[in-house]
Amino acid sequence: MTIRMLSTAELPPYLNGLAHLLQDAVDGGASVGYLPPLALDVARQFWQGVADAMQAGNRLLWIAEEAGTILGTVQLDLATKPNGLHRAEVAKLLVHSHARRRGLAQQLMQTLEAEARRLHRTTLVLDTLQGAPSELLYQKLGYTAAGAIPAFARVGSGALEPTVVYYKLLA
Repeated sequence: MTIRMLSTAELPPYLNGLAHLLQDAVDGGASVGYLPPLALDVARQFWQGVADAMQAGNRLLWIAEEAGTILGTVQLDLATKPNGLHRAEVAKLLVHSHARRRGLAQQLMQTLEAEARRLHRTTLVLDTLQGAPSELLYQKLGYTAAGAIPAFARVGSGALEPTVVYYKLLA
């Protein structure tokens, strides 16, 4: 299994695999901005938007792949305002349901954090559904809960659930 950052030019051959990964996450109950069932064309449109943000220079994308299959991904959105050039947001940490419990999410996050440090991004933020398994991962990686926002994210059942905002100050 390898983890690597993709450039905008490298992204097109991966769009279908990334779209299927997003579908797997959403249809499995992940709170990543979409509700199940997620149509493949909607998932592709999302990734085209990621490509546009990468082209603009304010988003980085990593993939984890094994034998040509995408198993996971994570993004880093770089703040672009003059007072926030030390910040970035972790976005869309996704691991395929068949590849979970192998430490892949942790490896993706550690790779992202190393690049954030290299870019002098010392404050990372992210949010996740309160009570989701991802909360334990982020806590294990040293992220601190800043607070919960009630009724923030609609889930597949239609209910509004709280989201927790986390941050990490990188050394």
